[in-house]
Amino acid sequence: RHGIRPAPRRSSEKWRTFLRAQASTIVATDFFTVDTVFLKQLYVLFFIELGRRRVWITGVTDHPNGLWVTKQARNATMEFDEVGIDVKILVRDRDAKFASSFDEVFTAGGAQIIKTPVKAPNANFFAERFVRTVREECLDHLLIVGEHHLRRVIHVYVDHYRTARPHQGLAQQIPGGWAPKLTVIGDTGDTDARRGQRWFGKVHRRDRLGGLLREYSRAA
Repeated sequence: RHGIRPAPRRSSEKWRTFLRAQASTIVATDFFTVDTVFLKQLYVLFFIELGRRRVWITGVTDHPNGLWVTKQARNATMEFDEVGIDVKILVRDRDAKFASSFDEVFTAGGAQIIKTPVKAPNANFFAERFVRTVREECLDHLLIVGEHHLRRVIHVYVDHYRTARPHQGLAQQIPGGWAPKLTVIGDTGDTDARRGQRWFGKVHRRDRLGGLLREYSRAA
């Protein structure tokens, strides 16, 4: 009646589309702790890029002070630059370990810091989900002796996570960008669902961390 057109219909699908479009510029960060067999608590700082769920473990320490976290922030920004991630938003909780100098490393590059509400871990659910994953698939099954041991274990797991582990949130794609490896045992034929083709061959299995992690690939 007043010449104003109706507002467009809003739907959750449009919101999902918006999030997918922005995800490649959003990075979340958090700490998780690991207790060694000698009852020493170690802190692990990690970053996860929301677009492809790629994870970077930047440091392990028993004393995460302001100087240390700032150094890890600088290391992370260099990693992001190398792979072409232009961080626009950094999501973190209100942990006191995140010093103001930590935020300044990212804001100097044009990123916005978003702090999650107090006692609301679901507000940083991508990071929280990774912590649950690394515990359930790796750390809960190992006895960690010390800082050096933890670094080695985490390095192996993150490499597996990024290059060999299909992710449900990526339609079974791998965070590193490769298609999932087929898991056919023996000489029997199977169908590649992505191409609709049949193929024959043996599968090679690679055991990591003493067989805790298993990776499958088509044998040459």
